[in-house]
Amino acid sequence: ELASPTLELASRSPSGGAAGPLLTPSQSLDGSRRSGYITIGYRGSYTIGRDAQADAKFRRVARITVCGKTSLAKEVFGDTLNESRDPDRPPERYTSRYYLKFNFLEQAFDKLSESGFHMVACSSTGTCAFASSTDQSEDKIWTSYTEYVFCRE
Repeated sequence: ELASPTLELASRSPSGGAAGPLLTPSQSLDGSRRSGYITIGYRGSYTIGRDAQADAKFRRVARITVCGKTSLAKEVFGDTLNESRDPDRPPERYTSRYYLKFNFLEQAFDKLSESGFHMVACSSTGTCAFASSTDQSEDKIWTSYTEYVFCRE
């Protein structure tokens, strides 16, 4: 397996006679930030009453998941990234097992924007827990899964 030039430079010892700067895995050879994708996902639920025109009652987001290259996720989210489900993942590998220590999507979006990422796609699915219920007076509980894809070029 060939090592990337970035990892090769980063692994050289400064006293070993190798010329050039030491780079972190999230930097390119010219010192700029690396391009890549990060996907943010969350599961949510909400209740809609008998009157479909009424405001839906949203519940808070329980967990925001992070998918992408380990080095990019650590660069963007730093100490707010929970790595406990995939603790020994190498920097150049991908993971879908990280999640954030906070539950506010806006905060995740701000961190991504500050790191030069912009949203390129999103997708959401929803399902009703009581779809077959014949009781029209009962509130319906909906669950959803939403993903946002961010890119830095």
